Amino acid sequence: MARKSEKAQKESEPLKLFYIFYNKERWDNWITTLAESDFSGDPDSDEMPEGFRVLQNFSLDIILSVLKIIKLQQNGRYSTEDALTKLEGVEEIVYSNPPEGEVVELVRSVQETIQVLFSSCKAYLNGEKAGDIKTLVKEGKKMGDKDPDKLLEIASSIGASVIQGGSCCGKYLKDDMEEPTLFEEWLNTIDSMHEALTSLKNFDEEAGES
Repeated sequence: MARKSEKAQKESEPLKLFYIFYNKERWDNWITTLAESDFSGDPDSDEMPEGFRVLQNFSLDIILSVLKIIKLQQNGRYSTEDALTKLEGVEEIVYSNPPEGEVVELVRSVQETIQVLFSSCKAYLNGEKAGDIKTLVKEGKKMGDKDPDKLLEIASSIGASVIQGGSCCGKYLKDDMEEPTLFEEWLNTIDSMHEALTSLKNFDEEAGES
């Protein structure tokens, strides 16, 4: 009976995976690519300069890497504790000392906008109750940039709701945001999270893939 009990316990445990979600080398490669990219572009062209496309992909790569951790936790591949550990590992890389040179401000802007990614995932993994998205968006927009900590708390609740299956946040964002507030920047990141989660709907990685 004892052996059967031990076997059942092992079968109920999440399957451990050796999976590198993000590492310092990957981060450094993106920094190098940013430093070598052209942000001025062709003045006669309506196309976005290469550098800004790289910047978008840089941010999206982090978002996808982090949300893969969440998906594997949802699939039972990782325990909540393991997922939090993996999440903190990626966060440590992303918020390590900023690089030297002209790209430092660009990297800092990415670090600021994806702050809500990590806080949303932590809120979700810690089982914090998510509120109504529409109500939370209204509350955040009324605050402006007065209380960044409170704004991040509100945005994180929205992000946690999206991770749980809620739909956000394109309909709350203006198409012509020339100078978006910090809260609107975070909503934009959450919208990217929603799109990334959709693309990862059937995600279930094999061990060792990157």
